[in-house]
Amino acid sequence: MEEVAAVAGPRDDVASARSRFRPWRWVFSVVLLVLLAQLAVFLVGNHRFQWDVVGKYLFEKSVMSGLLTTVVLAVAAMVLGSVVGGLVAAAQLSGFGPARWVATAWVGLFRGIPPLVQLIFWFNLAYLLPKLSLGIPFGPVFGSWDANTVITPLTAAVIGLSLVESAYLAEIFRAGMGAVDPGQRDAARAMGYPPGQTLFRIVLPQAMRVIIPPAGSQFVNVLKGTALVSVIAMSDLLHAVQVIYNRNYEIVPMLLVACFWYLVVVTAATAGQRRLERRFSRGHVAQRRSR
Repeated sequence: MEEVAAVAGPRDDVASARSRFRPWRWVFSVVLLVLLAQLAVFLVGNHRFQWDVVGKYLFEKSVMSGLLTTVVLAVAAMVLGSVVGGLVAAAQLSGFGPARWVATAWVGLFRGIPPLVQLIFWFNLAYLLPKLSLGIPFGPVFGSWDANTVITPLTAAVIGLSLVESAYLAEIFRAGMGAVDPGQRDAARAMGYPPGQTLFRIVLPQAMRVIIPPAGSQFVNVLKGTALVSVIAMSDLLHAVQVIYNRNYEIVPMLLVACFWYLVVVTAATAGQRRLERRFSRGHVAQRRSR
């Protein structure tokens, strides 16, 4: 044993070990600092950015109104899309064939057509249906309204964005619920839970850990996608800055105003998403750390 120890030599002391020198990390850090410095000089030194104009219109009343419209549109599309998407996801996971076929066709239709095309289509719905009626199919009509009065830019934007979101969220919900161990449903069934209670008390709380990250990213996408409603004369954030730069011809500064507020809202939404992720991952993270 002594000969083996002598051949092996003294053992390394971990406490006195030093980290290995990695020159490429230092090179990367230096290059990154140089690029950041160059970017800062470009942003500050280029007078064509006209930061004074940006500051002047940053809190303009019309810009704030457009920002509010953008946020309201994104929240409305996300809420309505979540409700419809949840129903579509439940239909996809059901054992009833016709429901699955309709849900699959729904996802394929509204996910396959570009959102801009859908917005323009819903805005021109009055061409196909001059009158919108409510009643029993092939039976009496309870009420009828002029389509041009009902389909305003706001309603067209909400309908179009909500339908697009419902298709994407349906797939997100389906993947999240499919990630839950089937044994959880079997255990709930054995304990006498009805299907609705099993879904809302057993399946969804566990599925939220998988659902929230892509759903949060989808909210960011719809928040940025609201810029498309400017083509149907909806006064969102982009439309508000377009009106201003069409009047004063300060295109780049006004676009910087829009970029600033988009970044602010997206950053706030991302922070909220991170909090929700931590909340719904508490038990899972604790279990993973204990292993």
